[in-house]
Amino acid sequence: MVTAVLKGFGMGAGLIVAIGAQNAFVLSSALRNQHVFIVAALCILIDAGLIVAGVWGLGALIQQFPALLQVATWGGALFLLVYGFLAFQRAVHPSRLNANSHTAPTLQAAVLTTLALSLLNPHVYLDTVILLGSIGGQLPKPQPTWFALGAVLASLTWFSLLAWGGRRLAPWFANPHSWRVLDLMVGVTMWAIALSLVISGMSNIA
Repeated sequence: MVTAVLKGFGMGAGLIVAIGAQNAFVLSSALRNQHVFIVAALCILIDAGLIVAGVWGLGALIQQFPALLQVATWGGALFLLVYGFLAFQRAVHPSRLNANSHTAPTLQAAVLTTLALSLLNPHVYLDTVILLGSIGGQLPKPQPTWFALGAVLASLTWFSLLAWGGRRLAPWFANPHSWRVLDLMVGVTMWAIALSLVISGMSNIA
């Protein structure tokens, strides 16, 4: 039991703790103090659902229907391009860098953005559903359940630390220049992931 939990935690952490669209948005929300704990909780719930579904066989189903990943690939690339463009806009216009500005997103907008960044990225399905699902699903019972629990705990730990740590860094971002740098990094991250999705989508078409 303990071995399966630790294995799931280690593999889950290795896949989740990386620079990506989801992590960048959680960090940005934490620094701006904009619905950060709801955003982090939603990311954890999505990861947990996908991990459990993968261990229970959803990964095999997705592999049988590659068109599902194609839809997520192109939809995710388009969304990330738009989101990256908005981040670059915030970096260019200093008046929009105030964390207490009236332009702060509503809770609904934050939730929808989190859902889009999480569910329109095929890498999420490849990592949590297919990879973790295939590894955990091959373990003898009841180890798959404990493996999934370990992976979910990794997501819970990471996003909680990201939300809490991001808020602790907020004083360092009193200078508008720091916000500009953050938004530039977010924009570059979003566009880099979008480019990788486009390349992946084109290679699958060819």
